[in-house]
Amino acid sequence: MFVSDNLGINSDGNLTVGGVDTVKLAEKYGTPLYVMDEQVIRNSLRQFHDSMNQYYSGNGEVHFASKAFSCMEMCRIVANEGDGLDVVSIGELYTAYKAGFPMGKVGFHGNNKTNEELRLAIEYGVGHIIVDNICELHRLEAIAAEMNAVPHIMFRIKPGIDAHTHDFVKTGQIDSKFGFALETGEAFEAVKEAVNCKNVKLYGLHCHIGSQIFDIAPFEEAAKVMLGFISEIKNKFGFEIEGLNLGGGFGIKYTGKDDPSPFETYIKRVSVVVKSECDRLGIKHPKMFIEPGRSIAGPAGITLYTVGARKEIPNIRTYVSVDGGMADNPRYILYGSEYDAIVANKASEEKSEKVTIAGKCCESGDLIGENMPLQHAESGDIIAVCATGAYNYSMSSNYNRLQKPAVVFVNNGQSRIVVKRETLDDIIKNDI
Repeated sequence: MFVSDNLGINSDGNLTVGGVDTVKLAEKYGTPLYVMDEQVIRNSLRQFHDSMNQYYSGNGEVHFASKAFSCMEMCRIVANEGDGLDVVSIGELYTAYKAGFPMGKVGFHGNNKTNEELRLAIEYGVGHIIVDNICELHRLEAIAAEMNAVPHIMFRIKPGIDAHTHDFVKTGQIDSKFGFALETGEAFEAVKEAVNCKNVKLYGLHCHIGSQIFDIAPFEEAAKVMLGFISEIKNKFGFEIEGLNLGGGFGIKYTGKDDPSPFETYIKRVSVVVKSECDRLGIKHPKMFIEPGRSIAGPAGITLYTVGARKEIPNIRTYVSVDGGMADNPRYILYGSEYDAIVANKASEEKSEKVTIAGKCCESGDLIGENMPLQHAESGDIIAVCATGAYNYSMSSNYNRLQKPAVVFVNNGQSRIVVKRETLDDIIKNDI
């Protein structure tokens, strides 16, 4: 009935998340409101963690991709579960640091890191800096020499894999702003230079082929390509790569049409490839890393809105307008992303119509979705949009000078604020 198992209907006919009444959440905290189920987050982390331990014999590490959802409380939960963190900016790096995250379990990504970011990463003692291009390698070597440090690095590699996903979220093909290409020899030359650097230590390789991927075969193929490159490095330089990060990108269920594989299935199948290829190529089994983000945060979250206007255009469509939109969820206008929605205070009723849920921003394209099955929605109703835990809060903005919503965590029937709603003073605090 629902895209996430943590959703239900209580005796009042209202939608619940993690056993908590969403209508009461809207009344208590206001809307728009991001709601995250802590147990779903923890359970997903544990499934990845346990599967990595099982299929890689304890020689694996899960790094949550914090770009999907980053706040201090999320960092604390990931740390509490014993996992690592993937950060992509100075802001995400600082958030982890201020949350008391163990920085040795942090990997720092980015295709255009600033010198300030590189210095801070070294100062904080991050576990790995994932180097994206040769310019960055040169700058990092110089900065590390100045700081009398030897940071561990991974190279981000483009394995040339078609991940069968939206063009905007494909990252593993040669025409990508991310990483070193294998086809051109660029990656090989970078490794050749890095093994001779005095102030960086080449620890591993990294790849990421895209996002919202349901087919496991591209991940298996990426593992083969990367291990083949590790073998080439060993044969030509006598240098053994210690770590291999295969990234993330695992798809989740946004609507009933989506059919993602269990996390364990992905890890099991890829581990078979890794073990067989290492044995065939005569290379040691590297420590394995993965970076799930959406698959951990996405299903845990919903967004609650209050319906304002209802506009029926005969023989064309019905607009149901809510008090949020592209400022708190830009994924529809960016990618045409589909969602499931429920009138939270009428959750026990049948979905009797198809509507376009419109946001309040001054843009015609400001929509949550079109032709969305929904219970009859009227002014004052509460609408829940499901599976919004990833890339909604993270991509939110102050467009039209709207305030960013609060983030509430629910756990064991209780709720708590983890990110406060912005105030009007927050909007103008940096104005001069």
